[in-house]
Amino acid sequence: MTEIQITFKPAHITKRLIGVIENERARDVLMRRYGLTASDAIETLESVGQSYDITRERVRQIENHALQSIQKSADYQDLADAFRELADVIEQLGGVAPQDELLDILTKSPKERNHLLFLLHVGDAFDKRKDGNEFVHHWYLDTAHAKSVRAALRSLYSSLNEHIVLPEDEMVARYQEELMRAKVAQDDADTLLRWLSLSKKIASNPLGEWGRATSPSVRVKGMRDLAYLTLKRHGSPMHFSEVASQVRTLFGRNAHVATTHNELIKDPRFVLVGRGLYALAEWGYSKGVVKDVIKELLRARGPLTRKEIIDRVKRERYVKDNTIAVNLQDTDAFVHLDDGRYEVV
Repeated sequence: MTEIQITFKPAHITKRLIGVIENERARDVLMRRYGLTASDAIETLESVGQSYDITRERVRQIENHALQSIQKSADYQDLADAFRELADVIEQLGGVAPQDELLDILTKSPKERNHLLFLLHVGDAFDKRKDGNEFVHHWYLDTAHAKSVRAALRSLYSSLNEHIVLPEDEMVARYQEELMRAKVAQDDADTLLRWLSLSKKIASNPLGEWGRATSPSVRVKGMRDLAYLTLKRHGSPMHFSEVASQVRTLFGRNAHVATTHNELIKDPRFVLVGRGLYALAEWGYSKGVVKDVIKELLRARGPLTRKEIIDRVKRERYVKDNTIAVNLQDTDAFVHLDDGRYEVV
């Protein structure tokens, strides 16, 4: 992560600015709303309102008026260098920065984070978009620039397929193309990744592959998802014990062999294609036992010879020729025609 040092002490700046507010209640509202009290707790409008027996809206009015009073004060003007330095930090991050990353870059102290957040809110050079359905909470300096960054993210999301994931460098390159269409020139990989992280609809999986956040290849909620990523990465059927081993290797998760087998059985994304061997259903493998595969094949292709059936079934199942031949002897399921071919009853 980028490391940027600031020369001022956020707590010293906030203390001086808070001192501008002469009204005791207004000063208390500001300190509690931004976690500038001894407890460091950031209080809601409702919590502060209840303590004063006033509405949330009234608390909001007091807060906004106090911020405006600070911005109009001589102290605010005297501290312009600190706000300019903070603006320079955001500029170094591409002019748009997720709130959490911005604060992590500047400090590791929870108390100091509160002071920095207060300065971001009081500084008239800074604007924000609150956390929502599309984007995480982020700060920026230029509204038009931030809109273009978000518009490019929306276009990128629209171009993605629910079932396709991309390597990080390819996702960055595609986002860069969308930015160019939005007339934003940016070639710094760290900045591009930072902007990608603004979106709640685009995400990466533990293997560093990117796609839609709702994609089964990206979201990871438990053992089944880890097994899915393992098989997808491998690209061909695996024994459940091998899946468990690879989950431990790739993700550092404690995967028991028996548990892994049980999870694979329950999930329709996986198909048992041999003795303990699993494939992904999205690879085109037919579901069901060998007899079901033969039936599906004959219904789709019509009568076939024993050799043709064995050859085609072995593309779907890792079984011996004799296993397929034994299933063909079931006269309740198949008819052996005079010309040697088989068809479904």
